[in-house]
Amino acid sequence: MAKTTKTLIATALSFALFTGASSSALANNISFDTMTKDITFLASDNLKGRASFSPEIDKAADYISDRFKAIGLMPMAGESSFKQTFEITTIKPKSIAAALNGKTLDEKSLGMASTIAQINWQSTNDFKTTVIGEQDDMRQIIRQMNNDGGKHLVLVNPKHAKMFAGYSGYFARGLNKLNLDHQGAIVMLLTEETSVNSIDLKAETEIKKRELTNVVGVLPGKESKEEIVLYSAHYDHLGAGEGEGDVVYNGADDDASGTTAIMNLAEFFAKKGDNKRTLMFSAFTAEEIGGFGSRYFSQQLNPDDVVAMINIEMIGKPSKFGPGRIWMTGMERSSLGEELNKRLTGTDGEIHADPYPKQNLFYRSDNATLARLGVPAHSFSSTQLDKDQHYHKVTDDLASLDLKSMHQVIESLSISTQGLVDGSITPTRVDVSKVAGRGKIY
Repeated sequence: MAKTTKTLIATALSFALFTGASSSALANNISFDTMTKDITFLASDNLKGRASFSPEIDKAADYISDRFKAIGLMPMAGESSFKQTFEITTIKPKSIAAALNGKTLDEKSLGMASTIAQINWQSTNDFKTTVIGEQDDMRQIIRQMNNDGGKHLVLVNPKHAKMFAGYSGYFARGLNKLNLDHQGAIVMLLTEETSVNSIDLKAETEIKKRELTNVVGVLPGKESKEEIVLYSAHYDHLGAGEGEGDVVYNGADDDASGTTAIMNLAEFFAKKGDNKRTLMFSAFTAEEIGGFGSRYFSQQLNPDDVVAMINIEMIGKPSKFGPGRIWMTGMERSSLGEELNKRLTGTDGEIHADPYPKQNLFYRSDNATLARLGVPAHSFSSTQLDKDQHYHKVTDDLASLDLKSMHQVIESLSISTQGLVDGSITPTRVDVSKVAGRGKIY
């Protein structure tokens, strides 16, 4: 069955279910028709998966901008439009050659993550040497190097060949950096050698600047304008593959659903018109390639002014707690979840703690950037990550969603966050000393 046919049937069926049965929706704040129209556009084949740097993601940005304008939002201070455009640096290994202790290593035994244009190491004084033996935890050692930064030569025992190949392949695809403030490198050699008597290592990287765009709209506060409540989602996805058949990674759940939510929440609060605090709605770019949209955005305002961040990530399907039910990452890191649930007392909704703690989801979306700055920043989701057969697949299209459940999630957020909007609740801040930092090299 063609995807377009499946999509139309799924949309019609969801609407029939929504209107025909007795609904357990929490409120009637959000238009089901408008929500459906928004996600249908963002998840359509015409946008070809909204890949970063693609013409199609620009079409998505235009759509979101037009929606913000129609709603009556304002651009962020200092911006002339809703589009917040910035540059990132892409770095890709161009060449690498090494001779260790007089023996030339073959290409398959070399791997490199580097933010340095050219490397010419002839002495052990040029780098720090680390040996990863048979029994060592290679993943932990590489992670620590990345956190520390600097220049590293790593001798990796062949027992780690499989993991070495994984890292090498990942590094070979290139790095994206918001800036090149830190000049560092991790060069890995797969070898039986455990010391460096002599070294001749030359490497070169290709460095380019590329442009990305967030879309940010603001609803100024009526009283406490300096206090910001941030609603966010990422609007980028994986793009499209090659060949025949279904090759478009539509990203309907990930994260057209979240982007749709922030547009519809913006429309609701703008019509309500009684927000004491300033509300900011941000559609972030480049989450899928490193979270660069949220990272740039976080530098354009004082994080101390952000009372809370409601980051909405994958709400298109019922959660394990039931249709329309939400869970949030990092529930224990601030009082936000507890405060939001007070607003849901007596309703059909509840916000649950993250049911997948081993997946480390607190760090896997745009909330992590603001959380590292102390903001009570959490992601809100309904995905059943352990059972979702569509995650990062071409089948993540409109036909895979439950639009009735998604609508209930957005309704729930419109109610639960009202205390943030009217200034009656202020959650505790995140303890930055307990939030892991971001790597310096990759």
